Amino acid sequence: MNWLDADGYVIGRLLVTRGIAALYLVAFLAALLQFRALIGERGMLPVPEFVRDHPFRSSPSLFHWRFTDRIFATVATIGAILAALTLVGVTERLPLIACMLVWFALWVLYLSIVNVGQVWYSFGWESLLLEAGVLAIFLGNADTAPQFVVLLMLRWLLFRVEFGAGLIKWRGDRCWRDLTCLYYHHETQPMPGPLSRWFHHLPRPLHRVEVAGNHLTQLVIPFALFLPQPGAGIAAGIMIVTQLWLVLSGNFAWLNWVTIVLALSVLPDSFYAALITPNPDFAFTPEPFTAAVLALTAVVAFLSYRPVRNLVSKRQAMNASYNPWHFVNTYGAFGSITRARKEVIVEGTTDAVVTPATEWLEYEFKGKPGDVFRRPRQCAPYHRRLDWLMWFAAISRDYAVGWFPRFAARLLDNDPDTLRLLRHNPFPDAPPALVRARVFHYRYTTRAEHRATGAWWVRTPAGNFMLPVSRVDLAGF
Repeated sequence: MNWLDADGYVIGRLLVTRGIAALYLVAFLAALLQFRALIGERGMLPVPEFVRDHPFRSSPSLFHWRFTDRIFATVATIGAILAALTLVGVTERLPLIACMLVWFALWVLYLSIVNVGQVWYSFGWESLLLEAGVLAIFLGNADTAPQFVVLLMLRWLLFRVEFGAGLIKWRGDRCWRDLTCLYYHHETQPMPGPLSRWFHHLPRPLHRVEVAGNHLTQLVIPFALFLPQPGAGIAAGIMIVTQLWLVLSGNFAWLNWVTIVLALSVLPDSFYAALITPNPDFAFTPEPFTAAVLALTAVVAFLSYRPVRNLVSKRQAMNASYNPWHFVNTYGAFGSITRARKEVIVEGTTDAVVTPATEWLEYEFKGKPGDVFRRPRQCAPYHRRLDWLMWFAAISRDYAVGWFPRFAARLLDNDPDTLRLLRHNPFPDAPPALVRARVFHYRYTTRAEHRATGAWWVRTPAGNFMLPVSRVDLAGF
């Protein structure tokens, strides 16, 4: 052992590397299954158009050299294979330099996707996965002891995630300070899950306790991550329990799961003593690896200036990457809470001319609410990108300016790649002549309403989002 080796974190290192690999696998599979309709050559926001207008230095990506749907599929497939091999333990058995190269390849491949993903990849958990992925490069292989400073950098990342989220809430919506935000959040969150309605109907005093507990976990507990054990481990355990509560109450892609994985790095081997007692037999840590770890530490310390400045700023940004490599970022979530749920409902008709007798048939999405009799589904950690953007579109049309007309045009073409993102296509034999989009207010049914009707939601019309259009109207898309 050398002076940087950490004693007593063998299991934590194992869980972190396997956890990050699992999330990389989910991310690459989501990219592979959704990209053609979203950013493919004929997608709503095609990558060739993006790289034409954005230089490599602003969005480093392999796709600046060339992009085709086949090349993208190859990149995502290679990423998924490398992640799967890492998940089952193959990568950690490789020589140290080969292990690091696999983790580096995972980071480069996913960075290449995120940096051309545009609005579809604009979520904080993309940068979070990439930052965790960089640190994973330096966690070593099975023959190398975990490096103490790398574990500290994982804690620093976890601190920024939790404390940043706590500050953005406290500084943001007033309902966080008066403890009432959860009167609304379980109903209005982007992607409700199977239990979200149950959480919404919990007694309001309990909602206030939930918010108070959230403030404690995100504004106070993070500082305990840097205490000696068992203090740091207790703090991480509290965070894990809180994140699991969030997993049960909604769908937030892999945000909660990355946070849980980071927290697992804080738990010492003694925490698992009743289950397993590791007996590590590490080789001497190579000096070049130690030098690389120290260099990484210096880079993290230097790049932390802007995230720290953001944390203490009264104008705190919620999620931001300060460099195109998505390394050492600032994080936060739900600085404001919507009080009422709106949904954009997309419909089509075979009538070329709208009359009072026109029948409109509704497109059903896989994740977001639509059919009031359909219970919300669990999809996290999988990320349904179109469904998430539809939630933002319902808040403001500005979120849909660049892609919604193209989405409508693809529906009018019965485009198979786009339709694969949906649960139900009401026009399986021939495309519709017209499509439109309307806005509805949604609320959960009460217990009595649910028993009487079987419905999960009640919805009422709230206006038009897009008036009926034909393919001729969208000829430019």
